[in-house]
Amino acid sequence: MTLRLVVHQSAWNAHVQEVASALAPVIPVVKGNGYGFGRSTLMKVAADLAEEIAVGTAYELADVPQHRTPIVLTPVDDACTVPLRNDAIFTVGSPHHVTTLRALEHTGRVLLKLRSRMQRYGVAPSELEGLVASVKESGMSIHGWSIHPPLTSTSTDHVSEIASWANDLDDDLPIYVSHVDQHQLDELRNRFPRHTFRARSGTTLWLGDKSMLKLEANVIDIHSTRGGLAGYRQVAVPNEGSIVLIGCGTAHGIFERPDGLSPFHFQRSRLHLLESPHMHTSMIFVPTGSVVPQVGEWIDVQQSMTRALVDTVTWI
Repeated sequence: MTLRLVVHQSAWNAHVQEVASALAPVIPVVKGNGYGFGRSTLMKVAADLAEEIAVGTAYELADVPQHRTPIVLTPVDDACTVPLRNDAIFTVGSPHHVTTLRALEHTGRVLLKLRSRMQRYGVAPSELEGLVASVKESGMSIHGWSIHPPLTSTSTDHVSEIASWANDLDDDLPIYVSHVDQHQLDELRNRFPRHTFRARSGTTLWLGDKSMLKLEANVIDIHSTRGGLAGYRQVAVPNEGSIVLIGCGTAHGIFERPDGLSPFHFQRSRLHLLESPHMHTSMIFVPTGSVVPQVGEWIDVQQSMTRALVDTVTWI
C-alpha cells in the first residue's frame, strides 16, 4: 500500500533555483502537507534559500530551524496550545489577534495583514491606525505589512490592489506580497522605489511545471466479479469484470476530482471508481474486455498536490 511522489530531481532543483532567483529575496512557504513533498523535505531546501521561512500556523513553528526566522501566516487563536518562538514573526489582522499574542506572552515582531478582495484576514484601511496603536501599546514591534490577493484574479488586479495600499504605507517597513511573478514584482518595485517588496512563494516555487512530478499508487490486489454488491458501502457492481484494489484513499487526501470523475489513470485511460475512495484503499471496476492493471503495477493519480499525503518521495 503506497502512494508515492516521483520527482525528476535535476529539473526540480533547477526550477526552484530559477523561481527563487526571479523573486529574490524570496520568502519560501512551507505549510500544511508540504505541497505533497512533506514539510520536513521542503524545509531543508527552504533553509538554504532564505533567512525567513513562512509557515501556515503556530503548530508548524517547530519545523523551522533555529537559525532561520519563522513567519506565521495565520493569526494565532485563543486555543493555541504550543509555545511561541519569540524570534518568530506573527501575523495580526485585528486588535484581538494582538491581544491573543500578548496573552501568550509574545513580545517580538508582528506583520500587519492588510485586507484584500479575498476578505479572509486583514485590516481595512479605516481600521489600520487603530491596529497600529494596538501593536505599539502591547510592546510588540511592527516588522512589516502583508497582503494576499485572491488566487483567481489577474496579474493586473494583483498589482493594482497592492499598489492601492502601498501609496499610504510607511516606507520604512517591507511589504510582503503573494501571487506575484517576477514581472509584477519588478513593476511594483519600479512604481514604488521607496518601498521594499518581499514575495512569498509556495505553489509556484515547489510545484511549478507539473511535468517534473508524478503522483502514483500501486495495485495491491485484483479479483474477478460477476456483479452483485461490493465495497465498503456495498454498491452495485455494473457487470462482469475485475475489481482492482489501489493502495491509496482518503487517508492520503485522495478523493474524486471536483467534476466527480475518478482521479486514477492507467495507460492513458481513466479508470472508473466502484465507490468513493476510503481510508487506505480505492476500489476500481474494470469491465471484461478492457486492460486490467496487475498487482504491483503503478497507477497514475490525478490529485491536487496541496492535498496529497504521500507515503514516500522517490527522486530520479
